[in-house]
Amino acid sequence: MHSIADFNNVSNDLNLSNRSTTYGCSNQILLHISKKQSILYLLNTNVSKTICRYTSSVSNYTFPTLFKFGTATASYQVEGAWNEDGKGENIWDHLSHTTAIIKNNNSGDTACDSYHKYKEDVRLLKHLGVDFYRFSISWSRILPTGFPNTINKLGVDYYKNLLNELKANNIEPLVTIFHWDLPQPLQEIGGWPNALLVDIFAEYARVAFTLFGDDVRNWITFNEARQICHEGYGIAEKAPAINSPGVAEYKCAHTVIKAHAKAYHIYQNEFKEKQGGRVGIVVDTDWYEPASNTSEDKEAAERTLQFRWGWFVNPLVHGDYPKIMRERVARRSQLEGFKESRLPVFSPEEVKYIRERQRRKERKRRKEAKQRKDGKLIKKIGDEENKENKENEGKEKNGEKKEKKEVKERNPETGVVPWGIRKALKWIKEGYNNPEIIVTENGYSDHDGTLEDDKRINYIREYLSNILDAIYEDGVKVTGYTVWSLLDNFEWFSGKKFGLYQVDFNSVNRTRRPKKSVQIYKNIISTRRLV
Repeated sequence: MHSIADFNNVSNDLNLSNRSTTYGCSNQILLHISKKQSILYLLNTNVSKTICRYTSSVSNYTFPTLFKFGTATASYQVEGAWNEDGKGENIWDHLSHTTAIIKNNNSGDTACDSYHKYKEDVRLLKHLGVDFYRFSISWSRILPTGFPNTINKLGVDYYKNLLNELKANNIEPLVTIFHWDLPQPLQEIGGWPNALLVDIFAEYARVAFTLFGDDVRNWITFNEARQICHEGYGIAEKAPAINSPGVAEYKCAHTVIKAHAKAYHIYQNEFKEKQGGRVGIVVDTDWYEPASNTSEDKEAAERTLQFRWGWFVNPLVHGDYPKIMRERVARRSQLEGFKESRLPVFSPEEVKYIRERQRRKERKRRKEAKQRKDGKLIKKIGDEENKENKENEGKEKNGEKKEKKEVKERNPETGVVPWGIRKALKWIKEGYNNPEIIVTENGYSDHDGTLEDDKRINYIREYLSNILDAIYEDGVKVTGYTVWSLLDNFEWFSGKKFGLYQVDFNSVNRTRRPKKSVQIYKNIISTRRLV
């Protein structure tokens, strides 16, 4: 629950009263738009804040024909080789080498050694049978200083080799341009709160599109844009560990949103016609359940969603930060003695530039509306009645029953709330014109990397079940799912293990071993069913 007592914090900005909400599940979203594609949100669900018991129904629906499955990693978390072959220093290198704030003094210096073992990783992906692999490019590996005047050929060769290996095994790449590992020289000029990074990032993105775009059709500019700013520059829980809530984090977000827009326009204007790909941004949010049915608690939950999700997505879709956010930050800033709001303001020109993708989407939607007869882009499948009672009633749909079971065990640190993802998906559908959605991360953590990971298996099944229900019963256009992560890896400050494959970090070979969940996920992919 939330209760607010002091100022100078984004969480306090969202609550001027002491209304409460409860957390459901945490979702990371990618907003992905192109001329040929309406908004595509990639939604990650790795962390939730609530521990609860619930009765779940494992869906017996079949995943749609075009639905795709994948798994994911990130450069700093798996590559290692932190100073090999011309790579420059990034903020995680710097933080791990100069402070002791990371658990057990861990670092990504070697991590899973995927820089040297990428072929083995692709073999694991092939064994799983995934359609795509989400990985990120290390900015410092290809541009050691952060600037495009010096390109590191050996770093470029690594990613070209990885892309070639994926292509040879018929696995699609989903490539993240920035996954939290800012080159240290750019942090030394202020990092993301510095507006200069709009143009600097855009040039980096242009380099990536130029070097790798012939082999990549789906790009992500920023991973978890909210956490870059909130945890990196607000509450000091990610590198560069700056503690400036409600100030630097807002400036960071303003830069990131504009940097994404500029990278998007560069791709649209210079690369799309030849390469035919798409460019998007990942934004994470929690699902917030009202503590009661009172209007005050419902408003508190919605307000929190706007401060989490709307903070980044509203400017891209609606042209500005959410109204409630602008009003409350302005009011708090005034109470705190600031002459102007701590939340930056977009100029009219910036609003038009940032929102141009949405304007294209709206033109596309109007065109499609003229062409369809029934007024629907996608026909809903399944009975819409009594959905609120679904957890307590065994229903038959399309002649098939659902298997009911009670899930009792919960990770003591990562709550498991599968219904939260369904509610989040439906909320996005209803508030953002029923976009296409891909879940780009969904994972269960433990601390020992056990091979007998039955809890992870239950987690994957339950979340996928709720995703299926969202597709067939709520009419949400979910087209893909990604397990986080392929491997146990360097998991930032926490030391947790999310992998489908165990990694022996005491071995110089970083030996990979399949967990029990590997076969389960492999079967889900091959059968396209949960039961």
